[in-house]
Amino acid sequence: MNEAVENCLAKYGEDVQALFSEIRALIIDCAPCGIEEKLWAKLPSYRAGESFVRLIPFKDHINVEAAAMLEHRPRLEQQYKLTPKGMLQIYLGQDIPQAALREVFAETLAR
Repeated sequence: MNEAVENCLAKYGEDVQALFSEIRALIIDCAPCGIEEKLWAKLPSYRAGESFVRLIPFKDHINVEAAAMLEHRPRLEQQYKLTPKGMLQIYLGQDIPQAALREVFAETLAR
């Protein structure tokens, strides 16, 4: 993990760090090519070419920002909260929607 991203995550509890690590692993697994991990505007970001996925940690959840998220809104909003800007909120204790996120990440990072 990028040192700047590690330092950013150090401010959060172990539960948030574990959730972050699981989502991060999905992003890396779904990237069609090499992915760049860095802080952008103080937020952990994963870039492939011009496309990116951003993870925004909070004390009790993580927001996931990805361009393809809105295309999957009907499928996700049945169990998860999506912000008006289309960020998926995954709270501690919720299952990660792995199949849906794999599609979102693959579609976003292939653009």
